[in-house]
Order: sequence, then C-alpha cells, then structure tokens
Amino acid sequence: MTVYDFDEPIDRHGTDSLKFDRAESRHRSADLLSLWVADMDFRAPQPAIDALVERSRHGIFGYTEPGDAYYAAVGNWMETRHNWHVEPEWFVHTPGIVGALALCVQAFTRPGDAVLVQQPVYYPFSEVIADNGRTVANAALVYGNGRYEIDFEAFERTLTEYGAKLFLLCNPHNPGGRVWTAEELRRLGEICNAHDVLVVSDEIHMDFAQPGFAHTAYASLGRKFADRCVVCTSAGKTFNLAGLQTSNIIVPNPQLRRTLRAQVSKSGYSQPNTMGVVATQACYEHGGEWLDQLKAYLAGNIELVESHLGTTAPELKVMRPESTYLVWVDARELGLYGKDLVRFIEDEAGLWLDCGDMFGKDGDGFIRINVATQRAYLQKALDQLIAAVERRRVRG
Repeated sequence: MTVYDFDEPIDRHGTDSLKFDRAESRHRSADLLSLWVADMDFRAPQPAIDALVERSRHGIFGYTEPGDAYYAAVGNWMETRHNWHVEPEWFVHTPGIVGALALCVQAFTRPGDAVLVQQPVYYPFSEVIADNGRTVANAALVYGNGRYEIDFEAFERTLTEYGAKLFLLCNPHNPGGRVWTAEELRRLGEICNAHDVLVVSDEIHMDFAQPGFAHTAYASLGRKFADRCVVCTSAGKTFNLAGLQTSNIIVPNPQLRRTLRAQVSKSGYSQPNTMGVVATQACYEHGGEWLDQLKAYLAGNIELVESHLGTTAPELKVMRPESTYLVWVDARELGLYGKDLVRFIEDEAGLWLDCGDMFGKDGDGFIRINVATQRAYLQKALDQLIAAVERRRVRG
C-alpha cells in the first residue's frame, strides 16, 4: 500500500494558481493566507500523475474522445462507491460543472423563467441563472442546531409562487456540508415531479461523505426521479483535477439528453480535454486508496477547526460538515456583515476566505474555510483568525 503524506508542504506560488498567484489582480494583499477557492493543496494520486506523464511522452495531444475503458472506470466507481448503476450512453461531457449548470439553464428554461435554488448555496448557481436572463427563486434553507434543514412547505410554496421550471440542487450542500438523506431527496423529488420541475443535481462533492454518512445520487432514487433529472459529476474535486476541465454529466432520460447535447453543440464545445480524460480514468481506476487516506486526513483538519475555534473563539460557531472539505462557520456574534466582515477577515486576520454574503443574503455573517491544505498551514490560519477575534473582544 502506498502511504500518502498530506502534511508535505507544497509551494503553489509561481504556477499561475488562482488561489495563490492572483490575489493582487483581485484587489487583495499577496501576503494573505489563502483558504478560499475550493481546490486542494495536495498532489493528485500518483497513478494519475504517472498516466499524465506517459501520455505526455507520446507527444500528440489531438482531439480525443473517451473510450470503453473510460466509461467502465467511471461506471465501476459509481457502482461500488455510490450503489448507482450508470450506462455509457447516459454521459454528456462538459468542461466543468458550472458550465453544465449554465447549459442546463439555457436548454431547459426560457428567458424570464424562474429557477429554484436553496440559499445559502454555491454562488455560481445564482450567477448562471441571472446571467442568462432567468429569475432566481430562493427557497432558503433553515439553520438551527448547527446544521441546515429543508422547509418542504416553504420549498413547494416558493416553487409554485414563481412557477419555477428548474431546480438546481446542491447535493451534498456547499457551503453547509449537509449530506442530504435519501428520504429528504425523495421528498424534494416528489414535489418537483408533481409540479413538472426538472432537477439538476450538482454532485461534485459526492466522494467526501464523512464516516456515518452516505451520499445518495439523486438519479439512484428510482426511475421516476432518474427520468426527470440531470446529475453533474466530476473527478475534479475528488482528485484535485479541476484545472483539467473534465466533467461527466449523467442524463438517464434520452429526450433530456438530446436536448442538453443540442445546447452543448450550440455552445461550440465538442471533445473533452485529452489530459482530463487520461487523469479521470486513472483516478477512477486506481485512486481509491489515495482518496480513503485523504478523507481521514481531512477529518483531522475538520476536527482541528472545530476544537480550536470552539475552545478559544466561542464567537465562531462551526457547522461540522458531513461532506465536502469546506467548513461553514457562523460568525454573526462578531456583529460584522458584508464588506465589514470581509475587511475584518482580510485586514485583521490576514486571511483570504469566502465570506457568506456571496452565497446569498441568508449566508451573510458566515465564513467558509477550505481545509484541504497542510495541517501546519491551517493551524497558522486558525491562530491568525483567533488572534483577530481576541483583539476585537478586548476592544469591546
């Protein structure tokens, strides 16, 4: 067994990294500790690196389409890890999940139509709706006892009031880290089916469920749900391959699949990234050992955030994630919101985090911490955050 060292420091500066090399272009100080955008500071699994090196030696990077081995690798992963059987013909390829969400909005709604979301939620959800001339309909999640819950009556009420045609589901939830149960998903699905609302489920964090929790792919709930959904998946988050821009959008219903493929064609996109195909296949074939070790390491990082903030900065209430490597923290006791919270985090704590208002008004006063980094780096960031909170506490 290969033992992976996730504590190994890896300097990402000078690689044109969005996370580490683009602070000044985004009007931030270059010396901020960066725990914002959701990629990881760990090397991809060695089998993926080896496969990419071997493919590079071939030296030709022409148009590439996935073959039988690729679909077998993805299918076996879904079957063994998520108890979900997928067929090769169900796949639609896009460069990324956000692009797929935008294509679904374009394909399945018209300008002016309402698209349902559950804020606070991953901010590109609202962006791809508004940027395409559709209306954002927010059926806000309910926060209580350290986790988010769904108000199903409010969900159906919002859906009917707006006449929504499409529901963008974040499964598991980002930023709150909820693993929606099969029962919760089924109840959402029954409401959507009753009102002829298509479900597009973003499941990019599907592989990060913590012990005691199990991810449920929306389409695995049964035929009547699978026929009315699009499931967006990718190895990008699981194996830190986001920059290779390769996603597997799985659409069991042939009519919906034809409609989505037509929209992809209108966008001018055809074959996927050659190296993305190579790395994705290698990871799904040989990356399980790496992922299992990674999840154990991430659990330790989550525990560090929870215990450290809980004992030294009680103003910050940690929502322990059931999945993802993103920790959502309720900072409302600081009395800072919007730009004031951003200034506090950056100017006083010296950190670059995602502050909650970008996830919708229901997230204002929260912060999101990406813990997929070396523990020493995370510890330093927590120390800076705690010191800033303590200084503010002394000032009264």
